[in-house]
Amino acid sequence: MKQDTKIVHGGRHPEQHFGAVNPPVYHVSTVTYPTIGALREGEKRPYDGLRYGRYGTPTSFALEEAVCALEGGYRSISTASGLAAITGTLTALLKSGDHVLMVDSVYFPTRRFCNEQLKRCGVETTFYDPLIGGGIAALIRPQTRVVFVEAPGSLTFEMQDIPAIAAAAHARGARVVMDNTWATPLFFSPFSKGVDVSIQAATKFIVGHSDAMLGVITCADEALWKEIKTSVAQSGVCAGAEEVYLGLRGLRTLGVRLRQHQESGMFLANWLKARPEVKRVLHPALPDDPGYDIWRRDFTGACGLFAVELTPCPASAVDAFLDGLRHFALGYSWGGFESLIIPTTGTILRTASPWETAGPTLRIHTGLEDPEDLVADLTAAFTRLAKVQL
Repeated sequence: MKQDTKIVHGGRHPEQHFGAVNPPVYHVSTVTYPTIGALREGEKRPYDGLRYGRYGTPTSFALEEAVCALEGGYRSISTASGLAAITGTLTALLKSGDHVLMVDSVYFPTRRFCNEQLKRCGVETTFYDPLIGGGIAALIRPQTRVVFVEAPGSLTFEMQDIPAIAAAAHARGARVVMDNTWATPLFFSPFSKGVDVSIQAATKFIVGHSDAMLGVITCADEALWKEIKTSVAQSGVCAGAEEVYLGLRGLRTLGVRLRQHQESGMFLANWLKARPEVKRVLHPALPDDPGYDIWRRDFTGACGLFAVELTPCPASAVDAFLDGLRHFALGYSWGGFESLIIPTTGTILRTASPWETAGPTLRIHTGLEDPEDLVADLTAAFTRLAKVQL
């Protein structure tokens, strides 16, 4: 099946649910057994199958099956949030004395987890330049267990050479974990590029409606799945039944939504490039972007999340630009139907690679509104910005 067909049919088994088109919401804690023999049989595979609500239900199994089909992995694991998917994976694969290589452009909560939680557990983190490519081999130690990648970075949008990094990591026995939320498996096939574990903050594009927290971990093979599933289950954190259902509902329209996000995002990015108030647009799908060649080689599309650097102007002018927006909301996260914008000046933390801009920076999530209305909103915002500068 092609991807759009997998999106519609993955994880659906109407014959198991009296012909219902959508898998129903199973509210489960206790699972009973008909015989002591059946109970003992269940104990032999504690984290597989319907055994206790925390380990999974038919609803979460359906989501996991559908996402795994799109990712092209062995099996998936649902979690309570995207961050829970990241922390659950790292906790499962790392122990005291281990070393992890973390991309310097990573999502900030991941950085904080490494610097605080993992450090307290005796795990050392080295942050590396996202543009390092195969040169990462020089940073890999005998204790390096995980190389973490995120492409592009969700604030600065550098592209990473995932195949080159994966080859170097695997040559030294390290596993490659990727935050693939920006592209989703529709625009980047992680396992064909050497990734071992692919993570989705399903809160974003999979849910798609800004109304549920959800994460999904997909593993390349059975051994990895068992290792991570066991650790996640033992942590006591699981995805809620209603959230999983909203993830399944959102997943069915992922293809059409992503195509619209991409089309509108490219329209907006090109429009912004032509504005005199914009110094540069950070979008890997633009031909003049430094990461374009890697994006074109490895990716099949781009979502509507990107950033802009404005020409130097006072902070009060940026505030005027942001205040009064009608269609762009000021809010964190992304992937929903509504357009969002946030200022990122002074919030980008780097320790291994420099990040400097002359002017203020903004991150834009292009929603599903008519792009002409979004342009009109931004045109009025630039007018406000100009008035403050006079």
